[in-house]
Amino acid sequence: MTVAIPRSALWRMIAGAALISTTSIFVRWAHVGPTESAFWRMAFGGAMLLVLLVARGQLRGLQWRDWAWLVLPALAFGADLFVWHRSIDYIGPGLATLVANFQVFILAAIGVVFYRERLTLRFAFGLLLALLGLWLLVGVDWNAFTPQFRLGVWLGLFTGVCYAVYLLSLRRAQIVRKSLTPMRALCLNSLLCAAMLAIAVVAEHGSFAIPDGETWAALLGLGLFGQVLGWVLIATAMPQLPASLVGLLLLLQPALSFVLDVILFARPTSAMDWIGLALSLLGIFIGSARGRPAPVAEPA
Repeated sequence: MTVAIPRSALWRMIAGAALISTTSIFVRWAHVGPTESAFWRMAFGGAMLLVLLVARGQLRGLQWRDWAWLVLPALAFGADLFVWHRSIDYIGPGLATLVANFQVFILAAIGVVFYRERLTLRFAFGLLLALLGLWLLVGVDWNAFTPQFRLGVWLGLFTGVCYAVYLLSLRRAQIVRKSLTPMRALCLNSLLCAAMLAIAVVAEHGSFAIPDGETWAALLGLGLFGQVLGWVLIATAMPQLPASLVGLLLLLQPALSFVLDVILFARPTSAMDWIGLALSLLGIFIGSARGRPAPVAEPA
């Protein structure tokens, strides 16, 4: 029997994926350093979520243990943004977002090492396709790229490692602490992450100043669309949709980020790049369709 897919959930999922695809674009538009833009993303997003939770009366009952269980997820996501925003600077928002989505393979590797999961031929085929696509994008001319570009690719891959740790630790925290609903977890994690990134800004002798109106708009957009609206839409739509459809629609994020990079920043893109993008996205989708836990909060 065919199960009807709720149209409202489908459109919320599409809208959420489209909104989070803009995060790397906003980072590129902000005239501040990578650590500073990461801090303001979490500070603005956390503050907006806090106002929303207070207005709904959903902050009652929180305990210090709820905060304690989110320290590791906040540290992991702070590291994620710390390296990913640098990757965006070095290789552009589109490629940086695509490479970071290789986290599905990092999650699989963690499952094999720590949880004795078995990998299927389907997963191996997806990994092969994704790596072939990445090779077409950056491997063919690897030696021709600058050292900074090559570093940006490695930072993008390391972003996936940090995000995988974030997902697993956040999932564990929500299993242990039933009071950590997705919205609460997202809010508290954002505030903790902002505090950690503030320490990083000070350690780097950076500045919290927002220099101009364009940067104000970019940072507010980063917090509102990438940290709040995008993932509120996804979190409410995800339970109503099949897991395979969720995985497919989430690929709108790297796909749209790449297209926006080409349109807005005139990224030089050849036919081989488009083929590499398509193969990588297909491989990531195949690799993610292995019964992995659905994300419960923000991505890179």
